[in-house]
Amino acid sequence: MSVVITGQTVQAIVQSVRDAIISGRLRPGDSLPPIRELAAELGVNRNTVAAAYRQLVSVGAADTRGRGGTVVADRLHPGSELAAPADTIDLADGNPDPDLLPDLRAAIAAAPYRPTMYGTAAVAPALREAASVLFGEHPQRGELIATHGAVDAMERLLNTHLVRGDCVAVENPCFLASVGTIRVNGYRALPMELDEHGMRPDHLARALGAGARAVIVTCRGHNPGGIALSAARADELRTVLERYPEVLVIEDDHFSLLSVRDYQRVIPDNSRHWAVVRSVAKFLGPDLRVALVDADPTTAAALDARLRSGRPWVSHLLQTTAAHLLTDPATTALIATARLEYARRTRLLIDVLDARGVASTMGPPDGINVWVDLPPEVPAERVGVELARLGWAVQPGTVFAVDGAEQRNGLRVTTSRLDRATAQTFGTALAGAVGQG
Repeated sequence: MSVVITGQTVQAIVQSVRDAIISGRLRPGDSLPPIRELAAELGVNRNTVAAAYRQLVSVGAADTRGRGGTVVADRLHPGSELAAPADTIDLADGNPDPDLLPDLRAAIAAAPYRPTMYGTAAVAPALREAASVLFGEHPQRGELIATHGAVDAMERLLNTHLVRGDCVAVENPCFLASVGTIRVNGYRALPMELDEHGMRPDHLARALGAGARAVIVTCRGHNPGGIALSAARADELRTVLERYPEVLVIEDDHFSLLSVRDYQRVIPDNSRHWAVVRSVAKFLGPDLRVALVDADPTTAAALDARLRSGRPWVSHLLQTTAAHLLTDPATTALIATARLEYARRTRLLIDVLDARGVASTMGPPDGINVWVDLPPEVPAERVGVELARLGWAVQPGTVFAVDGAEQRNGLRVTTSRLDRATAQTFGTALAGAVGQG
């Protein structure tokens, strides 16, 4: 390694590494020397170097990669889904079908609105009244807070309870925005594998035993897995969580009104810190940056304080527009149509792939994405390149892997705009690409 690290104490080694990062001599992704190697070079005990590396991780300057060692953290580029190549049919973007979304321009014009001034209530009265539509099958149990979408809610919720270096238990593969949020804020992700019923309870227990201070669970429409929690699995997860009442439990139920699966609550009754997040992006439109969070009073108060210390409130224009749409009979009918249509399109692709001998889902499908497992000898990136050559864009599963976790070899395919002819043609191309792999 060309960069010289100096120091005889933990703090001196930390400062030397941070100076190298600030000066640009160490760049994001660069590997730090193995502990044993650096300790020998500096003439110090290995525990001294190990403690320095732990401190670098805790302040967000470095990341641990398991057997991959310790690397300089990249907080400015948390990762993103790969853009679809030009001249390809886009089955990679994870977006809903625009034709199944309401007209926001008309809704803004129709929604009752009064100019909102400083000092206003955080949740618009109209949206508070309409909250029963979002939480109808799960009556609100705590305090209601509005945020700038689900990702904003997740980040603020974690920030209310955690500090840099704390561990967050997340599903693997994971919603990419959650991976980025954890990385940017300097938390450490503890991966929990999925099966056809959702998050595995033994992996949850292992993560909690390893010191996880927060858990993020996707209730339905898992992205990228395309699955929903079963009732039996939710019971198992609740049983595990009951032993850790101080851990923050966040339920991400972003697909709520579009799901064909029943909501399954994993938050145990004895949990002291919890939140249920439901956004409107998938059924009212991604540009309507509104989510409602039902949280215990302490968490809700902390979340409200964080909102008021930055952007004081979520635009009441957006909130009243969301409230208008949630209570509008035409929009209700459109959401019902979308729910059945998304389920039909997802089932269509699964049937096509099954007929071609391609393993096409982790479990009973839910959502607008299908996960395609690939044989170990057929790398997802190679299949993705071949599909792009044939005119198809999909997401390789590697981009959804939690830092340092074993990557599940597969693809995510978005089904939201799929018709029968497209599904048939794509299925043939995918089966061919897998066979060539």
